[in-house]
Formats: sequence, C-alpha cells, structure tokens
Amino acid sequence: MLDEPPIFLVRMKTLSNSQLTIQVSSHGAELCSIRCNGKEYLWQADPAFWKRHSPVLFPIVGSVWENQYRHDGIPYTLTQHGFARDMDFTLTSESESELWYRLTDTEETRKKYPFPFCLEIGYRIEGNKIEVLWRVTNTGMQDMHFQIGAHPAFYYPDYDVDTTERGYFGFDVASGLRYILISEKGCADTSQDYPLELTDGLLPLDTHTFDKDALILENSQVKKVTLYDKEKKPYLTLHFQTPLVGLWSPPSKNAPFVCIEPWYGRCDRAHYAGEYKDKDWMQHLDPGCTFEGGYTIEVF
Repeated sequence: MLDEPPIFLVRMKTLSNSQLTIQVSSHGAELCSIRCNGKEYLWQADPAFWKRHSPVLFPIVGSVWENQYRHDGIPYTLTQHGFARDMDFTLTSESESELWYRLTDTEETRKKYPFPFCLEIGYRIEGNKIEVLWRVTNTGMQDMHFQIGAHPAFYYPDYDVDTTERGYFGFDVASGLRYILISEKGCADTSQDYPLELTDGLLPLDTHTFDKDALILENSQVKKVTLYDKEKKPYLTLHFQTPLVGLWSPPSKNAPFVCIEPWYGRCDRAHYAGEYKDKDWMQHLDPGCTFEGGYTIEVF
C-alpha cells in the first residue's frame, strides 16, 4: 500500500489596496501571490521546475554538511532550509493592510532543533510595496542560535522559452562585487570568490547565469537588487539589510523565474564539522530576547 501524502489545512488570506493584491498561506506562512497591474509577479510553484513560491528559511539557511549538525557535541539531523516552511502557522492578527502568523516549538521540532522559540512572520502592504517582517524570540532559558532567510521566486518579465536572454540584475553598488559558489552536497566553497561581471553596471541574465547554482554575495555588499526586463526597464526591487543575498534559478532547467534571497545566514562550508553555534553567519539570542528582520518587495 502506498504511503498517503500528509494533509495540511491550508488557509489563504488576501490583502489588497488600489495598486496590488497579495495572498499568504497559513502553511509555512508563505507568500503565494503578488498581483499588480494585472500581472502575477510571484512564481506559481509549478513542480516541474520548483514547487514553492516564497518559503521562509528557519532555523537554517541552506544545508548543513551531510544534513547533520552538533550542539553541545550532540548530533541532530536537519534537512535543507529547516522545517518552518513545511509547518502550519497560526494567524494571530489581521487588518486591511497587515497579517501576522506565529509558529512555536513542539516536541517534534525539538528532536531536530533543541531550542524553544517563537517565530512570527508578518506581511504589510502600502502602495506598491510589500514589507515582509520577521520576529524570532528565544523563549528558553539558554542562548539560542539560528538563521533565517527568504527565498522568493519571481517570474522573469517577458519570458520566452526559445531565447537565451532573461533580463538584468541591478544593484546599489555598480562595481567590485564578489560572490562564492555551492561546491558539494549543498554546501559552500569559501576558499575562493569570483568577481560579479557587470556590464554598464548591470548583470546580464541568461539561461547559463546559474549553471553553477546560486551566486552568494556575503559581507553586506549590497542592500538592494532590482530585476530589469530585456529593455532595462525596472520590473521589481528587493530592499534589505541582511548580510547576505543569494541569487538563483534552477540550473539547466530554463526556468521561467529567478530568486532574490535576503539571508541572515547561509549553508555550511563544505565538510564543516564544528559546533552549530560556530557556523558561519549564525545569529544568537539571549534568553527572553527578540530578533527582528525582514525585507521589502517593490513592484513596478
């Protein structure tokens, strides 16, 4: 007998104003739609390419080496991007322009991640902008270590499967940017970085841009990424204060979308065998303290 797939009670909420409409699912507190000017901007999760829209990554970003990490010498298993994106959140507040969701630790999460926590995710719309808001509270009696990040996928403007050009990325820095790559088993090679080759201040995007997987920009190099169409007209912008941002589209799939991913954290270095708290780009919270972060999506 085949295993039955899990059944989730998904509740979708809608926020609208005169310029845009968004939809958010209670499952993963995931943003599932952004409509503006009669267009859908957010990828609609065709599993032939990628089955998600805009998952929140918690309590890790990316992968830990061999899907295992150590806290106080005890090994724990945690798969890519953590568990929050696959859990049902509770809607805690709702207004005409704002939604808030909450997830707290359970017996099951503590088997994978031994920290008591409260994760709150909010969405606020104003004009042509969507604020995505994160609050992480340490509800335990010991120091808490975590990462959190975004993974929104946006349709390429004017996507044409039969052409190679996909548009451009622009940044708030016009030169000198460098990136690192994923090397093996979803983990990063931090021993070498590469120059991000811009043309007239823009990164041309084509079907080969992500042949080597995600481009990871570290050390707060940029605070803004704009996706331009093939005519170099701005299509959408992400604003953020995160120390890292990942740029990604599925390699070798000619996918119709690209991801702009602000992160407070990233995957392990390849072969990392140290303590969880000592991972690169780890966030730390004292008992009873709250971390606040997030980013803003602006559509044109």
